[in-house]
Amino acid sequence: MAVFSVAIESGDEQHAFGVIVPDLPGCFSAGDTYDEALANAREAVSLHWQGLLDEDPLFAPATAPLEQWQALPEYQGFTWARIEVMRPT
Repeated sequence: MAVFSVAIESGDEQHAFGVIVPDLPGCFSAGDTYDEALANAREAVSLHWQGLLDEDPLFAPATAPLEQWQALPEYQGFTWARIEVMRPT
């Protein structure tokens, strides 16, 4: 199991909630509600992680502290959450 920080861009009636997983470059997701966005983010992380394991069976994600990501200018204004994801088998 690993815990990932996720940056959430607020949605509205016209736009979905967007989710970025900074610890896994290229991993992102979305959902019509906040809860759906987090559930979809867990699935996206699992699939992304599986792809990385297919390339390197010993791959283990390195996760940075949440505060490190929050300090970056490109993530200003985002809401943050932490999600737990089981290692794909």
